[in-house]
Amino acid sequence: MTHFNTALAAAAALAASAGLAAADAASLSVFDWSGYEDQGFYGDYVAKYGGAPSYTYFGSVEEAFTKLQSGFAADLAHPCTDALRKWVAADLIKPIDTSKIANWDKLLPQIKEVDGVTIDGQTYMVPFEWGNTGLIYRTDQIAEGDVSLQLLADPAHQGKIAIPDAASSAYAMAALATGASSYTDMSDAEFQKASDFLRQIHPNVRFYWSDAGQLDQALASGEVTMGWGWNQSELNLIWNETPARMMRDVGKGIATWVCGYVHLQSSTRSDEQVYDMLNALSAEGSGKYIIENWGYAHANADAFASADPELIQTYGFGDVNSFFEDSLFFDAVTPELEGRMLKEFERIKAGF
Repeated sequence: MTHFNTALAAAAALAASAGLAAADAASLSVFDWSGYEDQGFYGDYVAKYGGAPSYTYFGSVEEAFTKLQSGFAADLAHPCTDALRKWVAADLIKPIDTSKIANWDKLLPQIKEVDGVTIDGQTYMVPFEWGNTGLIYRTDQIAEGDVSLQLLADPAHQGKIAIPDAASSAYAMAALATGASSYTDMSDAEFQKASDFLRQIHPNVRFYWSDAGQLDQALASGEVTMGWGWNQSELNLIWNETPARMMRDVGKGIATWVCGYVHLQSSTRSDEQVYDMLNALSAEGSGKYIIENWGYAHANADAFASADPELIQTYGFGDVNSFFEDSLFFDAVTPELEGRMLKEFERIKAGF
């Protein structure tokens, strides 16, 4: 009986310990996109704390910015580099101490040089994932040699295309299509050409998507033949055996984005716990997982050596350097230009 009671006590203590560990894990709060609670992204954190952080979600970077400005508090958030200057100016985030990032020297040097990661000599983001926004098309309806951004304006595709309901992404696409010298600081003439292109394709737009799943379903069903979207959509279509792919010809136009994690000013957890999570997110194992299971590229260079080489080729990341040398990056646009884009895009969508 004594041994039995001792065993019960030990089991109860173990259960209590596990409960405390999970509670401690969940005390770290992450403000993120839906889906990024996937524990494959931060396995080292789970191993140390016995569970996952707590997550709250946003649907767009604009929504996240507004909510944080209104007083919402969390420890970490997951914006993209084009938002960083705005977030820093609003004093929403703390600088990153790169000496506490065990994987910092393993991150792709090109990633660390992307505008917004470092601002005025201070590092504000630990880059996590990067990928493409590009033209995804049905290969059974459009020949590879014929596909181009300009094809979006062809009357033959009336009501058969979809583009994001986001001014910055739409204007990045239009800048590529019209040959603008800059996306982040377009001249008046370049802005007008980009706006004219968006007006030209408006009659062909079946819908402006705000949920990537809407684009995936429409391409899979054949409702649309082309869409400007993320490479996760291409991966979903490949997995579902839909004859579709993303055009990755840098000469014809493709955009590259970089997102990562920032330490919020509103954070209340210890630096140790925050940096444990940042180190887990930037680890090679995290990178291998996101490449193989999500089709996104990771910031850790070692992940490309350990991930399945066939999948790396399939998902278009066989030549990392080509994207950094030749594709358009989603950098921060000037505040004045951002305002013009937002206003004009609403007019275009309304048919004016």
